[in-house]
Amino acid sequence: MTVAMPAIRLPSGQTMPVLGQGTWYLGENPGQRQDEITALRAGLDLGMRLIDTAEMYGSGSAEELVGAAIAGRRDEVFLVDKVLPANASRQGTVRACRRSLRRLGTDHIDLYLLHWRGTHPLPETIEAFDELVAAGEIGQWGVSNFDLSDMVDLMEAGGESCAANQILYNLTRRGPEYDLLPWLGAHGIPAMAYAPIEQGRLLGNDQLSEIAGRHRVTPAQVALAWVLRQDPVAAIPRSSDPAHTRENAGALDLRLGDEDLVVLDAVFPPPSGPQPLEML
Repeated sequence: MTVAMPAIRLPSGQTMPVLGQGTWYLGENPGQRQDEITALRAGLDLGMRLIDTAEMYGSGSAEELVGAAIAGRRDEVFLVDKVLPANASRQGTVRACRRSLRRLGTDHIDLYLLHWRGTHPLPETIEAFDELVAAGEIGQWGVSNFDLSDMVDLMEAGGESCAANQILYNLTRRGPEYDLLPWLGAHGIPAMAYAPIEQGRLLGNDQLSEIAGRHRVTPAQVALAWVLRQDPVAAIPRSSDPAHTRENAGALDLRLGDEDLVVLDAVFPPPSGPQPLEML
């Protein structure tokens, strides 16, 4: 049974689950395929209907894995996919999207992102996105790894329909708080945080563990709850294990107090000035 999940309203008026599932590095090991499918389906059962993937991940193998996981359940899923910058020409974007649709085994992607900014002119990519929206092959489009100057350029290129910006954001990567997140908020564009637990590297932090102990939760849940405290920010942690997926979902029940936030600010200081957007 799918449980209630808080949602973020996109500029189009459609809503997107605030907590989803990432798939970077999934689908690359045939021996783990069934466990990964089970983990994704467990997430759907827990209301984590947002599934994020990309043509880059395993050169399409992650998309094929997602396709297998959502077979028979497509209507439950808010599906996010990404086009590589090298493919993001006017015609290349359309072709890449249709290849992704075939691997996913679906006729539409809910949110299609430019994975990062490349050399193809932004107006060309936007025109391709608009064509795909008109054809019903994508619901809406957005970007990923776009810093503030990139977002300004996007708006000048006719990108007012941008629905989201997927960025690296977690306790150790707080640069977006200084200018990018406020700009996105002022323009009604949600952020989607990838690697919200810094690919597990945060979990050994003593202060994080101490806060987790006080709340009787795990360090991963503290790190996720910290990201999710901001509105409108979604998070897409990756899991290949159903138990870890359930742990991620449990972060929604955690409310960090002022004392916790003071400790985390001391250990992971907020930015005091503009910083370039980081990428993994």
